[in-house]
Amino acid sequence: MKAALAFHHPSTIISRSIFFSSSTSPILKFYPKLNTNNKKNLTHQNQILHGSGSRSIRMMASSSASLAEQARAPPALPLPPPPVDKFMIALCQITVTPDKERNIAHARSKIQEAAAKGAKLVLLPEIWNSPYSNDCFPVYAEDIDAGGDASPSTTMLSQLSRNLNITIVGGSIPERSGDRIFNTCCVFGTDGNLKAKHRKIHLFDIDIPGKITFMESKTLTAGETPTIVDTEVGRIGIGICYDLRFQELAMIYAARGAHLLCYPGAFNMTTGPLHWELLQRARAVDNQLYVATCSPAREAGAGYVAWGHSTLVGPFGEVLATTEHEEAIILAEIDYSLLELRRTSLPLLKQRRGDLYQLLDVKRLNSQ
Repeated sequence: MKAALAFHHPSTIISRSIFFSSSTSPILKFYPKLNTNNKKNLTHQNQILHGSGSRSIRMMASSSASLAEQARAPPALPLPPPPVDKFMIALCQITVTPDKERNIAHARSKIQEAAAKGAKLVLLPEIWNSPYSNDCFPVYAEDIDAGGDASPSTTMLSQLSRNLNITIVGGSIPERSGDRIFNTCCVFGTDGNLKAKHRKIHLFDIDIPGKITFMESKTLTAGETPTIVDTEVGRIGIGICYDLRFQELAMIYAARGAHLLCYPGAFNMTTGPLHWELLQRARAVDNQLYVATCSPAREAGAGYVAWGHSTLVGPFGEVLATTEHEEAIILAEIDYSLLELRRTSLPLLKQRRGDLYQLLDVKRLNSQ
């Protein structure tokens, strides 16, 4: 599997490629432009220019596509007509306890409340059925594929989405699959069927001395697939918490025609005040689409304390709705007509420089 970012002039392509096994490949890799004044770099450049890793890039560069189209490989999909023009979204910022049955019942009641208030899409937080802890993930994990009693959390979500005729982006729960555990978000359609399952791609392994240390990789396995799903309320790209930090994933979703990005998350008291809103607004304004996030409510005595502040951001980077750290249901309107308005006023999609840089969507390339 190959991932690359190409930089080139009209007459010369300068690229660097790196190869990975399919089991460990990232979504894509960015590499800086080579210093053409450096003799060693020039030697390496000449070597790779004649390798197979650059042939597809040269072919794309020589095509008749516009520079903007060349900035995406495969070319970006046009924004599909949304199935609805406007709808209400609910972000259910709920308290999480060590009592799993209580968490499920509480999430059920909040989803029902949101639907009664007119929500057509409900978003839950990251790890809402379990404390956020490496010790708890294996204990609270469910077999989502088996369903039924093996996954009471997703069974509840499926029943509610069908009974209430709503779309549910079910936050995330620990998922057991064989001998591995994932941090997984399930999306259910209005018929109650599971439409998509996103396994957190970027694991939260950080160490900020004196502030916070957490290593999800001690118990969790990283997902390998970007997740974009067509629903009754539009095309949605899914990420989980730490996925929000990686702009490449959001760019891939935008290139696949997403209207909305949903990130259940649980930023902490160190990074939350600094980056939570900033990252949401950046993902929205860079890609000119909606971004919705949902956090657990803050529990000061918990082993992991969430920042809260669930938020909806519009395609101009504007905060449309948010809250503080207590339990809350945030209701807001999404108006898809704003997507075209913003993209017409600020035509970023038509102004990208495919002669200077390129985003490769590896999964799409390999599926063609």
